[in-house]
Amino acid sequence: MHKKTTKYQTQVAAATLVLFTLFLSSCGFALRGDYLLSPQLQTLHLSSADKFGELTRQVKQHLTINKIKLLAQATENIPQLKLSKDSLNRRTLSVFPNGQVAEYELIYTVRYQLVLSKSDVRSFVFELNRDYQDDPNIALAKSRELELMLSEMRKEAANKILRDLSTIKI
Repeated sequence: MHKKTTKYQTQVAAATLVLFTLFLSSCGFALRGDYLLSPQLQTLHLSSADKFGELTRQVKQHLTINKIKLLAQATENIPQLKLSKDSLNRRTLSVFPNGQVAEYELIYTVRYQLVLSKSDVRSFVFELNRDYQDDPNIALAKSRELELMLSEMRKEAANKILRDLSTIKI
């Protein structure tokens, strides 16, 4: 009797796993980081105001991981992804009693264009916001924390660009 119960439980578990997998695949679920771009965007030319910047490097890496062919030269019939200069601004959120800034809101702005043809240019702008607490007593550690935060924001921006591209239907 014990063998039948385990065999039955194994069959139920296997059937449940198959049904769950079918349900996820039928609803369009995909793991993050795996973007399905339209066939016309499978080959792109990437240009940037900051060719060696971290955002450009992150976008190139994401495109390569997603098997997007990147051309070295722009051609008329190939879409172009043009990254404009990204910018970081900060806004004071709170101050210490002595007047020094205690907390900032970091505002990372990214602008880019997708040029499909001379007459079809799509522009995009988005912002990412983070709160950053400053402490002048540990300035070196806080500057490293700020660098890490900016790096994470650039990674998130690259993900956002690819998510935006995956929603474009041509």
